[in-house]
Amino acid sequence: MDCKESIMEYARSLGLELVGFSKCRKYTELISNYNARKDRNVRNEFEEEDIGRRVNPFLYMENGKTIVSVAFPYFHGETDCSGEGKAHFSKYTQGMDYHAAVNHYLEKICARIGELGGKAEHFVDSNSLPERYIASMSGIGFIGKNNMLITRKYGSYVFLGEIITDLEIEEDAPAHNLCGGCSRCVEACPTGSLKQDNPNICLSYIMQKKELEDSWLTRLGGRLFGCDTCQDACPFNWEAERSALECFRPYGFMCNPDPEEIAFMSGSLFRERYRRTSCGWRGKAILQRNALISLFQLEREAADRIRAEDFASPILKDICNRLLRVFKL
Repeated sequence: MDCKESIMEYARSLGLELVGFSKCRKYTELISNYNARKDRNVRNEFEEEDIGRRVNPFLYMENGKTIVSVAFPYFHGETDCSGEGKAHFSKYTQGMDYHAAVNHYLEKICARIGELGGKAEHFVDSNSLPERYIASMSGIGFIGKNNMLITRKYGSYVFLGEIITDLEIEEDAPAHNLCGGCSRCVEACPTGSLKQDNPNICLSYIMQKKELEDSWLTRLGGRLFGCDTCQDACPFNWEAERSALECFRPYGFMCNPDPEEIAFMSGSLFRERYRRTSCGWRGKAILQRNALISLFQLEREAADRIRAEDFASPILKDICNRLLRVFKL
C-alpha cells in the first residue's frame, strides 16, 4: 500500500471521507486578486496584510512537497436551532469548537504520516493560506458563488483543515465549478455582500466586529453569531448528507437560545457553555451585545424593561443606549 492509500485508509477509519492531495507550491495566480481587493479596500481585520504570506506554504514547511486537505462535515440536520424571526446561532457554531475538534483529527493523521517516514505540520485557522482554494485544487469541492467550498456529498457544511508534509504524494485533480447559472445565494444575501464582492458587509463578519455602526443594529434579524442565509439558499445543501461526527452534534443550549439570558449571563455561565463552541473565541461581551440587539429586534416587551444601568460593562452600556435611541424606547 502506497503512502496516499495508507493515509486515505487511516482517515476513513476515523470517519473522514473527504481527503485530497495537491502539490505544495506558491499560489502566485492569486496575487493579482489579492492586490485588487487591497486596492478596493475590502480586506478586513482578520486577513493577513502581507500577501506574500498568503500564497507561500513554504513559510510553514520549507521542505513541503504535498498539502493534504481534509473536510469535516458538521451538519446534523435541521433542528429548532435555526430560523429567521427568532434568536438563533449559525449552524457551524452549534456543536464543539471546530478548532479543537479538527486539530484532534489532524494530529492523528500527522502521526500516521510520521509512521510512514514523513514530517507533517497541521493547520486549522492558524495560517494565512487560502484553504478553500487549496481544497478545491485537491478535488474535495469547488468554490461557489457564495465563496464557500461546496462538496457534492455534504454541500458547504464542512470545516477545513490542512496538513503540509515532506512526503511526495500523487496529487488529485482539481474540482470543477458546478454553480452554472444558479445565483440563488447571491440573490438571497441580506446585505448584498455577494453582489458587491465585499466581505466587509457580510453579516457573519459584521457580528464578529468589536465596533458596530448604528446602521447595523436593525439588520441582524435575530442572528446571535454567524449567518446561514447564502447556505440555506444553495441547492447543494438542500439534500446534503448528515455528518457522522458526533463532536459537531448541536449542544442543547444552542437550540432555542434565550437572548435575555445570554445578554445578562455571568462569566461562569459563558465559560461553562459558550467557551467550548465555535463562537466562544470572540468573547463574552460580543455574544452579549448580539443578544441585546436580538432582544430589541424580536422581543420588544423584554427590551422595554432594559436600561443601560443594568450593565456594568461600558461596552454593553453603550450598545444599550444606542439601541434605545435607534428603537426609540
